[in-house]
Amino acid sequence: METLRNRGAAEGAPMGGWTALIDDIVAGEWTNPETGERPSVPYDSIVIAESLAGREADLVESLDLGSSFTVVADHATWEAMGARVAKALQRLGPVKTVLLDHPHADMATVADLTERLKGAEGLVAVGSGTINDLVKYVTGLDGRRYCVFGTAASMNGYTSTTASITLDSGLKVSLPSHAPAGFFVDLSVAAAAPTYLSAAGFADCICRSVAQVDWWMSHRLLGSVYANSPYLIQARDEIELNRRAAGIGQGDVEANGYLYRVLTLCGLGVSFTGMSNHGSMGEHQISHYIDCFAGERHPGTLHGQQVGVASLTMARIQRHFLDSAAPPRIGPTRIDRDDMIRRMGADVADQCLTDIAPKIYDQRAADEINERLADLWPTLRRELQDFVIPVDAMTRLLKDAGGPTTAAELGVPVDFYREAVIHCREMRNRYSFLDIAADSGVLEDLAAAEV
Repeated sequence: METLRNRGAAEGAPMGGWTALIDDIVAGEWTNPETGERPSVPYDSIVIAESLAGREADLVESLDLGSSFTVVADHATWEAMGARVAKALQRLGPVKTVLLDHPHADMATVADLTERLKGAEGLVAVGSGTINDLVKYVTGLDGRRYCVFGTAASMNGYTSTTASITLDSGLKVSLPSHAPAGFFVDLSVAAAAPTYLSAAGFADCICRSVAQVDWWMSHRLLGSVYANSPYLIQARDEIELNRRAAGIGQGDVEANGYLYRVLTLCGLGVSFTGMSNHGSMGEHQISHYIDCFAGERHPGTLHGQQVGVASLTMARIQRHFLDSAAPPRIGPTRIDRDDMIRRMGADVADQCLTDIAPKIYDQRAADEINERLADLWPTLRRELQDFVIPVDAMTRLLKDAGGPTTAAELGVPVDFYREAVIHCREMRNRYSFLDIAADSGVLEDLAAAEV
């Protein structure tokens, strides 16, 4: 396993280097203090360093991917690092290149890339979200191992075992896949990337607070699965990252180092739990709705940018309830199938209705939940407040990092953004404060305050 042990830590890096703790998790040497177990993760090598210049071929060679190589990139990531990686790999064997032109992580591109990668042996992705998700999903279909060189800290999916893919129906979903055998980060490349990319990655981290509030509420109220281990491994780095938020907007190497650590640790958490709930609840549903149904109204914003704004929205919705000593009180769930068909189309609407059926409550079920809320609320409210980052603090952090903080700043029409807030809960069976707000009759009023 390739690590940075014994290489020394750069100034400002964690004790033990940029892969401290990550090395232990990959090696199966980290013990979960809550369970006493040592979780295993499906990675051979994770390397984060100020520079990987001259090491690219050695890193790939250590993974035994084959004797010939295919580098997959788009035009921007080819310029950033792809050409350099491809040149370095030539000493290991024949190298082919697949350059994608403004790719989208959808099933049409999956089909095209599957055809283009037929017979390819050592697969090396160079890029961030879209490139990684596409190569991850295509290789996951037949079990071929691959590795990825990250070029920008724009999302937390590098090390996850799921891929975000848009189906032919237009619905964006997280599909089961596999992890890269190797994940390699040259922080000098990340710091040189357009700062809005790193700001998007930072926004994908700031959502931890609201996602944890939603997930713990769902666990306590409904008995859904919950795990604390994903939060344990990233807690200290989250504090260090937030201290350096302004450095994200300035292309600071150290800030990008901590950003990549948090993104990587968040992705590793998916390997622990088999699910992404620890970093994807109500705020991600708002972003998914925008991506799926904005159509020509979509401003071309990144997933992370949308998640950042949506996290502020979720924080305000959660605060509405947490500021009150009185428990929420819900009524029967009201879902208008005809309106869903109008907004989503019949096929997608029916697919979503099937998925969310478990959280559509009649009067009897609503009464049972109200009884639980009345009993739990004093304790639950205190528990949830421990997870909260105040809205004003989150807003300041996002601004410092250079990210948008409102729908208007995103460029998403405000009326459509409000629609996303109101109706995104119809897309996915994850119970969040969006559902509490809707079933208690206040979601539309709360959404109307978003600008």
